[in-house]
Amino acid sequence: MRSTTNSPVVSIAYHSGYGHTVVLAEAVRDGAAQAGAVAHLIRVDEITEEQWSVLDGSDAIIFGSPTYMGTASGAFHAFAEATSKRFLSGAWRDKLAAGFTNSGSKSGDKLHTLQFFTVLAAQLGMLWIGLDLPPGWNTSQASENDLNRLGFSLGAAAQSPADLGAEAAHKADIATAEHLGRRVAHIAAKFVAGQAAAA
Repeated sequence: MRSTTNSPVVSIAYHSGYGHTVVLAEAVRDGAAQAGAVAHLIRVDEITEEQWSVLDGSDAIIFGSPTYMGTASGAFHAFAEATSKRFLSGAWRDKLAAGFTNSGSKSGDKLHTLQFFTVLAAQLGMLWIGLDLPPGWNTSQASENDLNRLGFSLGAAAQSPADLGAEAAHKADIATAEHLGRRVAHIAAKFVAGQAAAA
């Protein structure tokens, strides 16, 4: 629900199949909170009516899902279809949107998942925020510990070994997710202040 202060409300609507993506979701939330936002974690496969109301009252919604077979998980797709009520009513028009994903492979066709998120946001009339980081780990002097080590621009992308649990989430991917949360919160704060000034 919308904050009674000037702090923006940022919600992370995510699904995690094996625990890797929830680590990223928590990092995104932490980054947003560090930047002064009221941040909510909402697991879309367990979403309640109250949580739908939280999303309706948010200034920004960040989508998150693992990439399975080149797209978001089935549970996230079910959530996306359920947003059709918001599409029809225009409830999420002009909200800010961003996204993150994880797969077992370095590529794993994660770009397609992020593109799916952007199309969903566009259909809902939302405004997309990309990742403002240069690609890391792309020179002989670079390191796998660089932010944005996989070189994505549309959102935050992570890679976790498929045979290991959530504890194997890469620290650079977690830091990149935190950066995305902070970025969205900073932009949302400006957006909220602009709306207040216009009113």
